[in-house]
Amino acid sequence: MIDFSLPDSVRELRGRVAEFIDREVIPHEGRVGKEPFAGIVAELQTRAKEAGLWCPFIPVEWGGMGQGHVANAVIQLEVGRSSLAGWAMNCMGPQDATMLTLLELGTEDQKQQYLKPLIDGDKRICFAMTERSAGADATGMQTTAVLDGDHWVINGEKWFTSGASRSDYMLLMAKTDPDAPRHEQFTTFLVELPAEGLTIVRDVPTLHDTVDPGYQGEYVTGHAEITLTDVRVPVENIVGERGGGFASGQHRLGYGRIRHGMWSIARAQRALDMAAERALSRNTFGRPLADRQGIQWMLADCARDLYIARLMVMHIAYRMESGLDISNENSIAKNFMADMLSNVVDTSLQIHGSLGYTMDTPLAAWYAEARMQHLVDGPDEVHRWRVGRNVLSSYEKHGSTALAAGGDLV
Repeated sequence: MIDFSLPDSVRELRGRVAEFIDREVIPHEGRVGKEPFAGIVAELQTRAKEAGLWCPFIPVEWGGMGQGHVANAVIQLEVGRSSLAGWAMNCMGPQDATMLTLLELGTEDQKQQYLKPLIDGDKRICFAMTERSAGADATGMQTTAVLDGDHWVINGEKWFTSGASRSDYMLLMAKTDPDAPRHEQFTTFLVELPAEGLTIVRDVPTLHDTVDPGYQGEYVTGHAEITLTDVRVPVENIVGERGGGFASGQHRLGYGRIRHGMWSIARAQRALDMAAERALSRNTFGRPLADRQGIQWMLADCARDLYIARLMVMHIAYRMESGLDISNENSIAKNFMADMLSNVVDTSLQIHGSLGYTMDTPLAAWYAEARMQHLVDGPDEVHRWRVGRNVLSSYEKHGSTALAAGGDLV
């Protein structure tokens, strides 16, 4: 028997999270862009702590809720309904995945000095991997770190370092061993900000900034372009092993990808709810819009894709909780979630007509945000390439492609 039911404790927790977001978070979305963002976040975080809804995936002994991957997935399906909810509960990106990396790979001293303030909400951290010269190929990065006594000296540039302009720490990847095997050339460092020689050139303007002015400034804090000139980092600030930077980066990105999927489901569900409400309340040519078969088919396609997306997320969460590899499933889901979110938001916008194209609803901003999902944490094409190679490899090894297409389920 396959049991798809959730424990009562998880259902109760999901209800508490949903109620908190409906009552304490969503009503404050209209304040973003009109008031200092830090003040809004501080207020909501105080309420989240009082409600016992803080850092869901962090162990209790470190100050979190201690939830496993399945329970956390259920929680994130609620958190994703509002861009403020992750901030309120201290589980927003890029903070969340970076905290998990430090929890898994950090030394005890690093956890006390850097992780604990992040969990407490007193500090913020960004992740610097992407470079203009490398793009989606992490092994193509050119930023170097050279050992000089008890410090590493880092030189290079970084691109799209989300949150750098408002962060206190940076998790940075650089090439330390150029003659080592390709995936063992890189090392991850913790850099305290500001750092001498580290310059934030600008926050790169994006499509989302243009459509949603509230996204600028403090909100999400932008995607920074950075230069590093002889930045000195103590040897004890290596995270994990020397040469283990690529592996630690993938560890971090793994959770980020599935969290994007969780939030995409929540956002798409909210968009579909808006589409249904609009169809039921809008009359055209003397009849409710909801009576049109074409509209019903559009809604049906959205419901189909949301159903598939939910199954994907819960299966991957189960695999994570069971200690199983998720790389292939995560790439498949990452692609599907981006398509699903884009299609559902676009459908809702279309059903709203010209109203959906205005800023009187959140759909235009969500449309721009959905486009970003095809790029963040690896563009669609790279994940499709990876899955395609796994399909061929599965056939070569087993005479069947099933294991690369969910075949281990049955």
